[in-house]
Amino acid sequence: MRKFYDILKITFLGTGTSQGIPIIGSNHPVCLSENPKDKRLRVSVLIEWDNYSYVIDCGPDFRYQMLRSKCTRIDGILFTHEHSDHVMGLDDIRPFYFKQGNISLYGHQRVIKSLKQRFDYIFATENKYPGAPSVDINILENKPFKLNDLKVVPINGEHAELQVFGFRFKDFAYLTDMKTVSDEETKKLKGVKILVVNALRIEPHRSHFNLKEALCFIEKVKPEKAYLTHISHLLGFHDEVEKNLPTNVFLAYDQLQLSI
Repeated sequence: MRKFYDILKITFLGTGTSQGIPIIGSNHPVCLSENPKDKRLRVSVLIEWDNYSYVIDCGPDFRYQMLRSKCTRIDGILFTHEHSDHVMGLDDIRPFYFKQGNISLYGHQRVIKSLKQRFDYIFATENKYPGAPSVDINILENKPFKLNDLKVVPINGEHAELQVFGFRFKDFAYLTDMKTVSDEETKKLKGVKILVVNALRIEPHRSHFNLKEALCFIEKVKPEKAYLTHISHLLGFHDEVEKNLPTNVFLAYDQLQLSI
C-alpha cells in the first residue's frame, strides 16, 4: 500500500484564460453556457502531499478559489510568471498569514521584483502596516529545488518573448502560458504520467499554444494522460471539444481533482 505522502493530490482551482469564462458583458455562446465545466476562473492549481499544500499562481480569483476548495493552509506559492492573471490575488494570503505566519513565495528574480513593485506594502521592511502579510522569498533558477521533502524541477519556456516556468513534481508536470519549449527543456518531462499544458483556442496565438500546438507537444512528451488548461471561450464548449480529443487527452475544468 502506498503511503499518503507518496501520493500527490492535484486540484484545478481555475482553468480559464486571463479574463475567465464567462467574459464580462460577452454574448458568446460559450460565455452563456449553463454547463459548469464551461465556467472557468483564472488558471491555478493546488498541489498537496502529506501535510503540505502549495499553490501554483494566485490570480484575481484566489480568494474565491481558496473558499471553494476549502483550503485552510498553504505552505507557499510558486509563480510561473508575473502577468496579472497569475499574481493579483497575492493580498489574499492575509488570512493564511494571520493563522500560520510568513508565506513562502517562489519565483524567478524578475517575477519577485515585479511583485515587490506591485505589492510594496507586503515587502516593506520599515514602518510596515500591521495588517499586511509577510513573506519569505525564494528566488528560482532553472535548476531543481526542494519543497520540504519533494524535489521540483522547473521547466523553462517562453510566453512570446517572456520567460516562464513550468514545474514537474515527481510524475506530474504543470505548464501554462507556454508558446515555445526547447528540446532540452522538453527532455525534463520524460516519463511524466500526467502532463498539464495550456491550449488557449483553435486559432494560432502569438504567446500561447493553440489546440494543435498543445496536442503536438503532448505527442512529443508522450505522457500517460494529458489535461488542457488556460482555456478561452474561443476553444469551444467543453463537452464538444473533449469528445474530439485523443483518448488520453482531456480538458481540465475547475475543481477537477487528480491523484498520482
